Amino acid sequence: MSIAAHIERLPRSLQLVLGLGAVALAAFPWLGLENERYYVQMLTQMMILAIFAMSLDLLQGVTGLVSLGHAAFFGLAGYVLAFVTPSSAAPSLWWTLPLAVAVSALAALVIGFFVVRTKGIYFIMVTMAFAQMLYYLFFDNKALGGSDGIYVLFKPSTGLGGDWQPLDLENPVAFYYLTLACLVGVYAFLRRLLFSPFGRVLAGIRVNEHRLRAVGYGTFGYKLAAFTLAGALAGLAGYLWAAQTGFVNPELMGFHQSAHAIMMVILGGMGNFAGAIVGAFAFEYLLHVFKDLTKHWQLLMGAFIVLVVFVAPRGLIGLGQRLLERRRRGAQPPAAESVPGGQHG
Repeated sequence: MSIAAHIERLPRSLQLVLGLGAVALAAFPWLGLENERYYVQMLTQMMILAIFAMSLDLLQGVTGLVSLGHAAFFGLAGYVLAFVTPSSAAPSLWWTLPLAVAVSALAALVIGFFVVRTKGIYFIMVTMAFAQMLYYLFFDNKALGGSDGIYVLFKPSTGLGGDWQPLDLENPVAFYYLTLACLVGVYAFLRRLLFSPFGRVLAGIRVNEHRLRAVGYGTFGYKLAAFTLAGALAGLAGYLWAAQTGFVNPELMGFHQSAHAIMMVILGGMGNFAGAIVGAFAFEYLLHVFKDLTKHWQLLMGAFIVLVVFVAPRGLIGLGQRLLERRRRGAQPPAAESVPGGQHG
């Protein structure tokens, strides 16, 4: 994996653009657009997938571990919510969310204990193998919902006692803001983690794991911790997805879901987490556009990803950074030419 494909520090101009994007997301439900409910739900799904993409970027972009089984933790948390939701009342957000995230983290810890011992193509194949085992466990077992999946009949309740709720998650706008808060919180947490001693070791593993071992770092423990944390954050995204859509099925754990997350990370730009957010929004938007254009939308999406890889190997974030730098250089006045032999005249 090329080091040049990773961007950790963004220029201030690009940070400003991303900040304006966050403000636009916060203001969107108040714009009074037609079909507002539809667009609010679509943006909510994009934000959930952005959290999922950031969780994978912690592995792929920061640590250099490419996983084709990351969706297993995404889908598993959704199933946890489906199983603990009663048929007559809404479950509490305050215990179902930690439970779902903990189950995903525990699954990632157990699976990671085996897979982080492998490297390269073997790591990719083993992660996919574990994910496929979980996929068929749910797909072939009627007691777990089978291929038809399970409905989540109620959105979680935010009640703290009595009938009062800080947020009514049955309201799409309230759920939108809960998801936005989770998106901002996960981004801030991961950016802080990236520049912590732990995060620098993870980046060092991507660049040269052998050198880190030579100076005394136990890289197995660091990779296992990163794998577990990434699984927990994927579980957060899966919980929100199940709560928002009201349905889970084995496809949430499938290879295609993991492949989509990888494409989001590559499309946006690896290693800075803002790229994962941009990639998720761009990927989902293009998915809607291409599906409206033709039934062969996969061809268009594949061609676009290939084009981005060739034209902008550091993703859309890297492309934006390059364009801003080129514009800044073009705006600078030319340096005064030196005259041989001293002063003019």
